This record gives sequence, structure tokens and C-alpha cells, in this order.
Amino acid sequence: MTFEELKPEITGIIADDTTSKFEKLMTVCELLEAHIDYYDWVGFYFKNGNKNELKLGPYVGEPTDHTIIPFGKGICGQVAVSDKNFVVPDVAAQDNYIACSITVKAEIVIPIFVYGENIGQIDIDSNTANPFTEEDERFLEFVCEEVATLLE
Repeated sequence: MTFEELKPEITGIIADDTTSKFEKLMTVCELLEAHIDYYDWVGFYFKNGNKNELKLGPYVGEPTDHTIIPFGKGICGQVAVSDKNFVVPDVAAQDNYIACSITVKAEIVIPIFVYGENIGQIDIDSNTANPFTEEDERFLEFVCEEVATLLE
């Protein structure tokens, strides 16, 4: 499916009144991982209460030990501080990268804002080198905007 074909699917998942927030987020992860061949790990991290750390939410892919990530550490932790998208074409070239799997070659992290506050992010790992384009960024920003409506 193309990004444009996936957008109404995402909107439909978020609008579904019969499922919980967790189930909706998990379904978004499953949809993205299943339909975009270079999205090998798809998950959400959210600010952990008043702590300066992120806590792993729903995800699809290889299990990870990184269930808590301090602000500033790794790509996700840097996005929690910078409030900006972070696209990593080659994780081996990043000094502050937390390796989740030896197969991961690239990563993209897009923050989720609710009322102007960065409350979490979508994190996607790829086993393909340099797969992410500006189209991925725009699409994932759309996903994050939809997800934000769940968390308001």
C-alpha cells in the first residue's frame, strides 16, 4: 500500500470507538510494519509521567531490552529533548545510537505533540540502509497527528 492508501486506514483505526487506546496504537504498528516493506520494527515511546525518560508502548518487531530510555540518550532520547524529527540513514555512523538489533541499519523517529507538548514518538527501525525519504517523514507526521487526537 502507498502512504496515501494507508492514511484513511490510520484515520479509521484511530476513530474506532470499539477498541482501547493501546489496541489502536498496536493496530497502527501492525499496519505499518505489514504494508511498508522496509519498516522492520515499529513502536511508540511515551514520556514516563513526570520523569525525564521515555517508556516503551505498543510495538511490533523483535523484542527490545530498551523499555526505558533516558531523555538525551539514543535517537529516541534526543527527539524527546529536541522536539524535532530525526532521520538516521546509517545507525553505524551515529555516536549516540542505542543498538536494539545487529540487523538494524537505519532509524526514523517522529515526535507526537499534544497541545504543543512532546508527549511521545513513533520509532521505526529498518534493516535496509538509507530507506527513509521526505515522504516517510510527512506520512509519519500525519500518523503522529492522528495518534495525538487519541491522547488529548
